[in-house]
Amino acid sequence: MSDDWTAEPLVLDVEHLARSDVGLVGSKNSSLGEMIRALGPKGIPVPPGFATSSYAYWHYVDANNIRGKIDELVDQWQSGHQTLAEIGHAIRTLFLRGTWPADTAEAILSGYRDLCDKAGVDDLSVAVRSNATAEDLPDASFAGQQETYLNIQGSEALLDACRRCYASLFTDRAISYRHIKKFNHGNVALSIGIQQMVRSDIGGAGVMFSIDTESGFDKIVLINAAWGLGENVVQGTVSPDEYQIFKPLLSNEKLSPILSKKLGDKAIKMVYGDKCVPTRNVPTSRVERASYVLEDEEILQLARWACLIEEHYGCPMDMEWARDGSSGKLYIVQARPETVQSRRDAAAFKTYKVGERGHTLTTGLSIGDKAVAGRICLLTSVSDMDKFIDGSILVTESTDPDWVPVMKKAAAIVTDYGGRASHAAIVSRELGVPAVVGTGNATYVLHTGQDVTVSCAEGDSGLVYDADDGHSRC
Repeated sequence: MSDDWTAEPLVLDVEHLARSDVGLVGSKNSSLGEMIRALGPKGIPVPPGFATSSYAYWHYVDANNIRGKIDELVDQWQSGHQTLAEIGHAIRTLFLRGTWPADTAEAILSGYRDLCDKAGVDDLSVAVRSNATAEDLPDASFAGQQETYLNIQGSEALLDACRRCYASLFTDRAISYRHIKKFNHGNVALSIGIQQMVRSDIGGAGVMFSIDTESGFDKIVLINAAWGLGENVVQGTVSPDEYQIFKPLLSNEKLSPILSKKLGDKAIKMVYGDKCVPTRNVPTSRVERASYVLEDEEILQLARWACLIEEHYGCPMDMEWARDGSSGKLYIVQARPETVQSRRDAAAFKTYKVGERGHTLTTGLSIGDKAVAGRICLLTSVSDMDKFIDGSILVTESTDPDWVPVMKKAAAIVTDYGGRASHAAIVSRELGVPAVVGTGNATYVLHTGQDVTVSCAEGDSGLVYDADDGHSRC
């Protein structure tokens, strides 16, 4: 790492980035640049933005004398003298109390002013996303470990959000993750992506995959959609609409490529708040809950884009999209390689069969294809994870990255909310743990100590059977 910061780029326009810049700005930011340059001419719109470099991160760290203190605090934890929570809080405080080097602050604000000028708005609303990158492992995945801040407006709010992004590199879960993966904390930097917001708060947003996330069938595009900002779909705090599209029919004008449409309850939507609380969740209307977010032509447009993006990258892709409610225009706001089904050994195939079934207690979307019997442990908060008994079936409303330690110990996972692109679904696939997501009522109809069978071996629907009668077997 060069000590001459004036010789290194602190901020880069996204449209000048390519996949080869992953070590400088992380995978998400480099991917955005790749799409703008290579796929923009093919009609795929990506909102403009810019990214801070890994050099900007180290400049901030060294200007505030944080580097040595991080090493000291991590040593205190690893030697058992302080807890993870104590050293995590201490490191985050160092970042939050730090001051911006003048050149870095000016580079960020100059990039922001350029965005505002292009949009013709004084204080443009932007998304501020963290993207960690390892110097020696530029392709390492740190998905979900750092924070995202939406609807950030104004210079002061932007610098504050960027400072909080830096601090989020040392959340307890991020420190633990790097420790488990044996990544040196001193080799991991953070790039920040600042991207013009799409007004999906008055439109809709979601996630799509260019592969069937459960079977690995590569002729399917799977789209999840909900009203408002897309964060609820990613976090799994809402049960979204789901659409399946058959790729080979996208060029056939006589037959519909849309294989299925499932209406989600979409009970809440994330909308813009104010400067103190930039986003907030509000209940959706009865009409919104009863309506599909996407029209058929919008579904097909997104599916065509998914195929173009997959073709360019040469692998199945995981993408985030948004629809501007003021213009009706669709955008791709994120794209990354899909990491579970695309790496699955197609030669290894197991089937599971459920014997006599007890009473069906609840149903949702099946994640995986396994079936397990076990005893329920219902948790209402991640702060209760010490109550979880290893090998139990985790039942909760929804999960986020803080839940991962307990998810690793679960025999199965059942949630009230979420779709196939939710955090619970993605982590369950990675762990190989069966999950039933989006039940709508699991925390109401199931209880701790109850013996059940969780079946994801019966198609798209995941089922939870009562095993107390002794009839249900795996």
